[in-house]
Amino acid sequence: MIRAAIIVFLVAALATAMLAITGEPGHANVVWLGWRADMTAAAFVLITLFLALSAMVAWRLLLWAAEAPRRAARARAEGRRRQANDVLTRGFVAAAAGDGSEARRLAQKAAELADEAPGLVRVLAAQAAEAAGDAAAAQAAYGAMLGLPDMRLAGHKGLMQLALAQGDRAGAISHAEQAYGLARTGRWAWRVLLEAKLEDGDWSGARELAKGALDRKIVSPIVAERARAALLAASAGQLEASADPNSQAQALEFAVEAAKLQPGFAPGVVMAARLLGASGKPARAAQVLEGAWKVAPHPALWLAYRDLRTSETPRQRADRLRQLAELNPGARESRILLVEQALIAGDTSRAQAAARALEPETVTARIAGLMARVAFAAGQPDEARVWMARGVKAEREADWSDLDPEGRAFAYEAADWARLVMSFAETGELIHPRHERRERTMRELPALPISYVDSVAFLEAHEVDAAPYPVEEGVYEEDETLVPPVPQPGQRRPQARRRLASGPRVAK
Repeated sequence: MIRAAIIVFLVAALATAMLAITGEPGHANVVWLGWRADMTAAAFVLITLFLALSAMVAWRLLLWAAEAPRRAARARAEGRRRQANDVLTRGFVAAAAGDGSEARRLAQKAAELADEAPGLVRVLAAQAAEAAGDAAAAQAAYGAMLGLPDMRLAGHKGLMQLALAQGDRAGAISHAEQAYGLARTGRWAWRVLLEAKLEDGDWSGARELAKGALDRKIVSPIVAERARAALLAASAGQLEASADPNSQAQALEFAVEAAKLQPGFAPGVVMAARLLGASGKPARAAQVLEGAWKVAPHPALWLAYRDLRTSETPRQRADRLRQLAELNPGARESRILLVEQALIAGDTSRAQAAARALEPETVTARIAGLMARVAFAAGQPDEARVWMARGVKAEREADWSDLDPEGRAFAYEAADWARLVMSFAETGELIHPRHERRERTMRELPALPISYVDSVAFLEAHEVDAAPYPVEEGVYEEDETLVPPVPQPGQRRPQARRRLASGPRVAK
């Protein structure tokens, strides 16, 4: 309307301006029903435009009056829609907060208002029933969703969760399988089916499931690759225990493929190296371990690398371990390995220099044990005792717990492998079942003969006529004698008790 009026005004102004420029006012005669009107051309134009604008305004007013009922109906529908959205929002908030009674009341109200959103009403009704603890009503609500194509996946998920809550594992798997068979599949369905395969120890079925999920783009390629590598390692571990030569060959194939897919997956790499070494391929095993060390160093890797050859001298072994450490010099395990290889080579000064690079590290039992070995090799038994005392109270390293005291790394049970597959597939990180269960692992603190040897100065002070070794306070137990009696010449000195405390102590 406003735009039409503006156009009429502009046309009138343009016509008047043109007439004024030409200097000829013009003449117009209008005869209608016996009436005659004489006027100038400019007046005729203005009157015509005014009549046209008036007719347009009248027509718009007529249309506005005719559309009044429809406009009122739209306003009522819009108000109802806003009210329904408000009720749905409050209902979902109440269900999320666990207020079942309020959520159910709002769900019933939303069913009356939200005619255009039946799907949201069904979801709210199901969640409200769950919040109220009414499993039957929730099951009915989720079951009703199966009749709507767009809500079928949500219905199966809700029924699957209800089945799991009720302990119906078979029912949960059935709903997950039906959801997995739909064109649009949620990742939750794949995860439930994968967990079921892992729980049953069906490694081959789990591998097919991972491949199918990648083909259907349910999971990303990296997740599928990690899952497949972990599953191949689990399959190899199962086959390795068999005495059948064919099973051993299949285990080797699976382990090598797992190491190729994910060089950073230490369990698969160590297993591949062990099987390659057993099959007479130590050079291939060394390549696999070296590739893994570049990606993700792990103590099991260098221990497996160390044991690949048994007919070499300590110095040759130390040189080989040094070369492994230099493949990833910035890694923490590489710095630890440099200390280990120096100790193997018997190079005390280099071991001390390498140990100084570990000083910024948090002191764990493994670090304390390593420092104690370095101190003892350097002829410092007192410092070694201090490190041993610190190691007793220090935390254990999770990676070190993967080493079984029998000498085999990653000795996992089927349930451990199942958890490891899921964790590594989704996050790319290793879990440590033995560390979680606090099982016995390889010793992190060495068994060193460092307790009170005859060469310790303060034990031999009476033989060289020297002053007694200065005694520190706060390191003795209440029932101990602080200063032992000095034996007379010719008498036998009492044997020192071989035990350690939290600080330097004298012998009883």
